[in-house]
Amino acid sequence: MIRGLAALAFTLALAGGAHGVECRDQTHDGIPYTVCEVDPAREELRLFHAGADGVPYGHFSTLERALGARGRHLAFAMNAGMYHQDRAPVGLYVEDGEQTMSLVTSAGPGNFGLLPNGVLCIEAARARVIETRRFAETGPECRHATQSGPMLVIDGALHPRFLADSTSRFVRNGVGATESGDRVVFAISGRPVTFHEFGRLFRDRLGLPQALYLDGNVSRLHAPGLGRSDIGRWMGPIVAVVEPAAD
Repeated sequence: MIRGLAALAFTLALAGGAHGVECRDQTHDGIPYTVCEVDPAREELRLFHAGADGVPYGHFSTLERALGARGRHLAFAMNAGMYHQDRAPVGLYVEDGEQTMSLVTSAGPGNFGLLPNGVLCIEAARARVIETRRFAETGPECRHATQSGPMLVIDGALHPRFLADSTSRFVRNGVGATESGDRVVFAISGRPVTFHEFGRLFRDRLGLPQALYLDGNVSRLHAPGLGRSDIGRWMGPIVAVVEPAAD
């Protein structure tokens, strides 16, 4: 009940703003976060990796320039999963219906291989976070998809490997969604946090039953409404909301 009321209050607070993706700074358990909510039925939520020349965009500014040449701009963007040294995505990657990397269902090293991991699947009018093996069983049709890991929240429960007393802290970013996929929320921490703390943001404050870790250290946010566009290390996949450029 409390989680549901918290989620409702958050949604209502955002509903009073302008059209398009809405970002805001907030705290949970004394930890600062920036949270951006997307309505995938109304907004163009999608993934980007590389330009027509095959070179990964790498930075928000590069992608923004490419979109500007087409009369579009970034209303929101965030790094969208882990990548290899050549910035190719790790695990499943689908962009505009074209799959360029395959689903990985086995355990492996690092955070990505800390099962269960999952997939952000962007469909025609919704976006869902789906645990990897469930994704393999159901085979949803995704216009865009990126695999990452670990899952932060699975069916309303924190990842079983998360420790409340962990000392591993990084600036982290992730995404959560409702079961129906009508509400998608991206978040980035304002200071280093543990997996347990970050998962609790999605479960307890945002009231989302499924949430996926996107990365740490590389975590970046482009939120023009907040006057923010992070710079730093080169990125691989980027998730974004795209809108027509202002006249």
